[in-house]
Amino acid sequence: MGLPLRQEALVKKRGSASVFRTVLMLVFWAVAMPISALLGFPWTYLTKDITFLYRICMRSAWTGVRIAGIHVQTLGLDKIDPTRTYIFMSNHVSNVDPPITLPLIPRRTSVMVKKELFSYPLLGQIMRIGSLVPVDRGNRDAGITAVRDAVKAIQQGLNMTIYVEGKRSFDGRLLPFKKGPFYLAEECQVPVVPITITGTQEVMPKARFAIQPGTVTVQFHEPIEPKDFGGRECLMAKVRAVIDSGLPPELRQTGQPASAESPGHA
Repeated sequence: MGLPLRQEALVKKRGSASVFRTVLMLVFWAVAMPISALLGFPWTYLTKDITFLYRICMRSAWTGVRIAGIHVQTLGLDKIDPTRTYIFMSNHVSNVDPPITLPLIPRRTSVMVKKELFSYPLLGQIMRIGSLVPVDRGNRDAGITAVRDAVKAIQQGLNMTIYVEGKRSFDGRLLPFKKGPFYLAEECQVPVVPITITGTQEVMPKARFAIQPGTVTVQFHEPIEPKDFGGRECLMAKVRAVIDSGLPPELRQTGQPASAESPGHA
């Protein structure tokens, strides 16, 4: 009788510690964000150069993740040439995926952001200076526009990081892929780097607030060169198979349909 009670007390203690770390991370971000804005927004607005603000945001994101007790292990980063431009395509399981992944990308990366955020006067201007891409996932024509905007960002020499499922997976298994990123890759003819994130489904699964301290692995796979694309559907199948190969065996779904989306969705 005493052992289960001790176990229950231990579980409660760990749960309380997880909540505390999560709150501490959120408080840190809540403090860091206005400070970053205060320091970085005027400089970015005057110089039209987002580099300083970008570095502050990436450092803040990374620090918050560490405060939450998440240890990040990276694999394959040595395969990435920091002088080249890439489209990084990743799976997506948790809200902590972006603050874990984006600071690891060599050089600056653009991302797709909800178009509503661009309606805020100063924030919208800063995001446009940073060549972030507005996207409305429920609008086919807007999806095509997002791909065109992403092309412009890549042509500036920026990387592009896309969570190709378009939303978070509940269980860590791959969802159908959006087709937009593969139209983008074909249009830009830059290498595609598949990324497999594992562990975030344990540290912070979908629909859970508290972060459980643990290890997350971010695996950068071998870049797929444009000459090896073989067409959009072929490229999609290759990226899916590669990302899937990095998942734990029980979560792999190689052979499942690559996409259930219409071509215009980003």
